[in-house]
Amino acid sequence: MNKIFPILLFLVVASTWVQAQERQWTLDDCIRYAVENSPKINKQNAQNAIYQQDYMSAIGRLLPSLSVNTNAYFNFGRGIDYDTNTYIDINSFSNAYSLYSSLTLFDGLSNIYRVRMQKASKLAGKQQLEQEREMVAYDTMESFFNVLYYKRMVQLAEEQAEESANNMKQAKRMEELGMKAKPDVAEMAAKEAADIYNLTRQKNLLTIGIILLKERMNFPIEDELDITDEQSDVLIVKSGETVSAIYETARVINPRALSAESALKVQQMNKRVAMGGFSPVISMEAGISSGFARYLNGSDYEPFWDQLKNKRGSYVGFTLSVPLFTGFSKTTNYKRSKAQVIIAESEFQETLRTLYSEIEQSVADMNGQADAYRQAVKQREAMETAHEANQRKYEEGLISPLELHTSANRVVEAKAEEMNAELQYRLKARLVRYYNGESFVEGGK
Repeated sequence: MNKIFPILLFLVVASTWVQAQERQWTLDDCIRYAVENSPKINKQNAQNAIYQQDYMSAIGRLLPSLSVNTNAYFNFGRGIDYDTNTYIDINSFSNAYSLYSSLTLFDGLSNIYRVRMQKASKLAGKQQLEQEREMVAYDTMESFFNVLYYKRMVQLAEEQAEESANNMKQAKRMEELGMKAKPDVAEMAAKEAADIYNLTRQKNLLTIGIILLKERMNFPIEDELDITDEQSDVLIVKSGETVSAIYETARVINPRALSAESALKVQQMNKRVAMGGFSPVISMEAGISSGFARYLNGSDYEPFWDQLKNKRGSYVGFTLSVPLFTGFSKTTNYKRSKAQVIIAESEFQETLRTLYSEIEQSVADMNGQADAYRQAVKQREAMETAHEANQRKYEEGLISPLELHTSANRVVEAKAEEMNAELQYRLKARLVRYYNGESFVEGGK
């Protein structure tokens, strides 16, 4: 039994390792990993923690402060007689205790607006975090589709190289039978070499694409990353919604628009805080104090607890502070806050204009790619039909190898254009759905 357990453990670990090595990453997997490991998102999370502490600090300004103080003094030489309150030459010891509290009753509502400002900052931070998540997801999705395109191009190049190899074998056989001349065989060899070169080039592009995808995901460069496309059937149709309808939806739910709106509210609250700086401040103070004292000449003294009780006193006070001149600090703060409001308003309007333009462009790209895909399908079908006919003509000696090569290249180009149109449509369609409220993170397909 003791020997079987290590063997079973080894098999489980080995099986897990093999599965990890053979894992294929879907688009959702890549997006989820990128969001969970993004330095930008981690940075925004830390910034949001700061916003939370600023908010708690603003709330604390509305609450009364409370402090406890104590001190101890040894007096040598002349000092005050605790009974007669006159100066005498004697060493003494004194100990005082106090409890102090203060509360701002009115400050022109500055503290209240400060709480609202920090609350708006918290909300803006959450929206900025959501925006970062969506942007990381979109960048990952874009790189994923690029890798998927290169991966398909490698498969297409492999098929083309295999076809060229078969044609080369056939040409050599026909040369042996006297049906083809040496120039035809040389042309086939050149075509085979060109297709092998193209395959090598496409593999290099795939490698670079995977490196860029790993960078977007913050994925370990040394680890293997093999992606797979789990969406087999693609419904390619034009958008049925108008740009204005999509914009009205995005205007109230898009994180970038909401973040800009919250940033405007922050500056508006900051302006009100600055206005409150011109207001008089009314505050209340209250406290309790007591103490203990004795001479150090060995004379009798009242016990500690009795002195604390007899010397205990309390007070309540109110303070009115009117700012008359503060070296232009309040005036400059107010004017600065007004300018910041104008800047925030301009940035908010610019964000909305940019958002509308992006939606308009995305819808146009999506519809354009839908048309391009349909035309690419027709072109690919026509090219394949023509190439099949040219293949038969070549076998019968009716066309030259160069014409056959041209026909094969056209088929490859048509397939590449079809793949590109499909993937570009999927990317743009996903972007349009994002503006309509569908998250990249929640559904990456």
